[in-house]
Amino acid sequence: QVQLAEAGGGSVQSGGSLRLSCLVSGDTVSNYYMGWFRHAPGKEHQGVASIDRFGNIQYADSVKGRFTISRDNAGNTLSLQMNSLKPEDTAMYYCAADRINYMLLPRYTYWGQGTQVTVSS
Repeated sequence: QVQLAEAGGGSVQSGGSLRLSCLVSGDTVSNYYMGWFRHAPGKEHQGVASIDRFGNIQYADSVKGRFTISRDNAGNTLSLQMNSLKPEDTAMYYCAADRINYMLLPRYTYWGQGTQVTVSS
């Protein structure tokens, strides 16, 4: 069974950058459709970015031009480069995987434990 472990969260000031990574174990990342999601207190789970098995990428409108999702098949990792961070990006960030392409819908089967991102103004 595939397992996911996020890392790279932290606290930054508005305008700063962070890079999240998701280490995939138990299977090969290229076998899965992958996504990044975030959950802030009082808000719904939101799809941030997704990448399918063929490299097609989708972003939420709120992060387009600021976030970049990438997959490293050799390293078996998924990454999310976040630039120009805003206070509204503050949330717990999760990576997710599935053999079905759910894109930005939070229906993935496998989830990591999450990593906290806090952006101060």
